Amino acid sequence: MSVATLSPTDLAQAQLDAYNVQDLDAHCACYADDVVVADFNGAVVRQGMAAYREAYAKLFAEFPQNKAELVNRIVIGNTVIDHERVARTPGGDTFQVAAIYTIAGGKIARVDFVRG
Repeated sequence: MSVATLSPTDLAQAQLDAYNVQDLDAHCACYADDVVVADFNGAVVRQGMAAYREAYAKLFAEFPQNKAELVNRIVIGNTVIDHERVARTPGGDTFQVAAIYTIAGGKIARVDFVRG
């Protein structure tokens, strides 16, 4: 099944699963070529697949045991809001994020992050 045929819920889960096993290709396949990543109510921090891929390749290389645990998920139409707890190392400090995924054309077109 291609990611373009996934429901918004399944697409959000597919990218999270790929993130957690650090499968860069599978993770990036969930995102639009012109993906936008922004801080919630703030600046765009990266735009386009090349910038997105580069950022996550660096993250996976720097934190090879990085994991995000889904705490809660809200789905409203083509918007998925995930509350995640992230640990860079097993047993290490954690931080929380809310990732607001906007789905368009069967891919994640935009992500707005709230960091706590």
